[in-house]
Amino acid sequence: MSYVGLACPAESIGNVLARALQPRRPMSVSQWCDEHMRLSSKGSSKAGKWHTANNPPLREPMDCMSARSPVKSMVCQFPIQFGKSQLATNALAYWMDYAPAPIMYALPGEVSQNKWIAQKLNPMIEVVPAVRKALSSTASRDSANQRTFKDFAGGQLYVEHAGSPQRLKSTTARYVIADELDEFAQALSTGDDPVKMLDGRTSAFPSTYKRLYISTPTIAGLSRINLLYEKSDRRRYHVPCPHCGHYQALQWSGLVWSSDGKEAWYACCECGASIDEHHKTDMIAAGRWVPENPDSPIRGYTINCLYYQFGLGPRWAELAEMWRDAQNDPAALKTFINDRLAETWEDPAMRSVKHNVIADRAEPYALRCAPRGVLAITVGVDTQDNRLAVHIIGWGRGMAAWTLDYVELPGDPAEDSVWLSLTDLLNRPIERDDGVQLRPLAVAIDAGGHRTEAVKHYVRQRLVTRPMCIFGAVPNNAPILSKGKLADVTWRGRTDKRGITIYHVGGVAAKHYLYSRLSADAERQADARLLHFSDQLPAEFFPGLVSEVYNPVKNRFEKKVVRNEPLDTWVYAYAAAHHAEVRLHRYTKADWDLLEERLLARAISATDDSRETSAQTVATLPAADSRGTSRLTRRRSGWVDSE
Repeated sequence: MSYVGLACPAESIGNVLARALQPRRPMSVSQWCDEHMRLSSKGSSKAGKWHTANNPPLREPMDCMSARSPVKSMVCQFPIQFGKSQLATNALAYWMDYAPAPIMYALPGEVSQNKWIAQKLNPMIEVVPAVRKALSSTASRDSANQRTFKDFAGGQLYVEHAGSPQRLKSTTARYVIADELDEFAQALSTGDDPVKMLDGRTSAFPSTYKRLYISTPTIAGLSRINLLYEKSDRRRYHVPCPHCGHYQALQWSGLVWSSDGKEAWYACCECGASIDEHHKTDMIAAGRWVPENPDSPIRGYTINCLYYQFGLGPRWAELAEMWRDAQNDPAALKTFINDRLAETWEDPAMRSVKHNVIADRAEPYALRCAPRGVLAITVGVDTQDNRLAVHIIGWGRGMAAWTLDYVELPGDPAEDSVWLSLTDLLNRPIERDDGVQLRPLAVAIDAGGHRTEAVKHYVRQRLVTRPMCIFGAVPNNAPILSKGKLADVTWRGRTDKRGITIYHVGGVAAKHYLYSRLSADAERQADARLLHFSDQLPAEFFPGLVSEVYNPVKNRFEKKVVRNEPLDTWVYAYAAAHHAEVRLHRYTKADWDLLEERLLARAISATDDSRETSAQTVATLPAADSRGTSRLTRRRSGWVDSE
C-alpha cells in the first residue's frame, strides 16, 4: 500500500493519542479570545478577529471569568458602546469551549432575550469555529439546538429572561450571566428578588461557580448594579499623565473644552497640564485597575466614556457637545449620565432628602407632647400581617407638620387585641405645651393586602374619630384623596349610607408633596421649617421616611431595600387631613385663627373648671393639726387618711 501524500497511520494515531493525553494548556479568557474569537458584522462595528489590545480595560474583567481565576462574583458598571455585552459573550464562548459546564444567560425580558439571541449569540456561533465545534448539533430541528437552549460537549446553555421566574427557578448552572441588570424588575412576578434568585442558581457549585452582573446604571437608590458595585472592591481604571506620570482615574469634571466647543482636553489633577486626546491611546495601554475597597470578595469595575478608544465611541469634543445640549433637558441629562458616564441619576430635589440629613435636623421635643404650633392632629395607619404601624402627625399654619409619635403595635390584624391597642392609643389625648388637649380629627387606615375585611370591620365600629378605610390609587395622577364611595348595601340591595366608605389615596402626588417640603427645609432655620421630627424617634424611622425613589420613566415611586412604613403612614395621615369634614389643606389664615381661638378658649375653660374643683376639694378637707400638716395624704388613687 502506498502512503504517498499521506502521513503514516501510526504517526497519525500517535498524534491523536498525544493530543488526548496532553494536559490542557492553561488559558485565560483574553488569551482564548485572542486565539479563537471572531466578531460578526451583525453585532459589531468592526468584524473580524478579536484583539484584546484594542480595548485594554476589558482584559482584567475578562480574565476574572477564567477557569483558574479565584474571582467568583464580578460586577461591571459600564457605559454604552464600551463592550460590556461583548465581555459577557467572550466569557460565554470561552466556557463553552475551554471550561464546559451548565451556563445560564439571563436578560430582563422576552424582547431583549430575542434581540440578544439574534444579534449576539447566533452570529457568534456562526463565526467562531471553536464554539460551533463544541455544540452537539447545529441542526435547527434538533432538540439539542433550540432557540433558548444549546447542548454542547460537557455542558448546556440556557437563555432565560426575568419575565419567566418559574424557568429561572428550575435552572441549575455553574456560570450565571445577568445582562442589563438594572432593566430587571425590582421584584419578579412571584415576589422574588431577581439578584437573590440568580445567586441561588449556582448553589450546586459552591466552589467553582462564577457570576457576572453587567449593566449601565439607572436611578440612584434603585440601581441594582450600583448597589452591587458599592459592595464590591470598586475598581477604577487609572492612567498615567503623559506630562508628570501621575496615575489618575479620568473623571468628567476634569474635561475642559473651548468656548466654540470644537476642541476638548483633559486637565491633569496633579500638575494641571493639558492632556490632548491623542495621548489617550498610550495612556489607556499603560493603565491599570485600582481598587478602593480591596477587602471585598466581590470584584467590581466601572469606567466612563472618556476611555473610548478612537473609532469605538464619540470623541471628547463630541461628548462635550452632548453634555451642553442636555443641560436644559432633564431626560437627556439623565440619559447622558447613565449611558455615557456610567453613573446613577439623582433628581436634584432628592439630594436634600437623605435620611441622615433629615435625622440631623431632628428637634428636641418629646413624643406625644405637641409644640405650641400644633393646631390639629390626623393619623395614618399601615396594616401588615403581624403589626400595625401608626403615625400621629400634628398640623399647623401653612400645613406645617410635626411627627408627634410613631409606634408599631404588634399583633395579627385578624384578631381583636391589636385593634384594642390602636383604639386605646388614639383615644388618649395629646397635650400641647400650654395644656391644650388635642385629639385626632381623622384616622386613615390602609385596607390593602391580606387584612382588608379586618380593617373594614374596625372602621364600621367607629371607635375613633372619623375612621377612614383607604386603598392606594392605581393611576399615577390620582388626587391625594378621592371622593368616598359607599361599599355596603342594605338588605334591599341599595347603598347603605351608614355603612363603610372607601377612599383612594394618590400616593405619587402625596410623596411628591412630602419630598418637595423635605428638600425645601434643607435651607431653612428650625423655626421656619415645614416638617418637624422629634429626636426621640427610632433610628430606623428616618431611612423609612425616604425609602422610595421617584422613577421618571415609570412616573411612580419605587421602594428601596428598607421598610417603608414611616413613609406610607405619613402619606395616609396627610390624606386624612383632606377628609371632607376636616379639609385642613383648604384652611385660610382666618380658619387657622378661629381654630386657635377655640383651642385657647377650651384650655381656659378647662383651667377654670380645674380651679373650681380644687377649691371645692380644699373646702371639704379637715383642718391641719398642730404640726401644720393635714391628716390626708395625696396618693396615686386619691386622698387617703395618713393615719
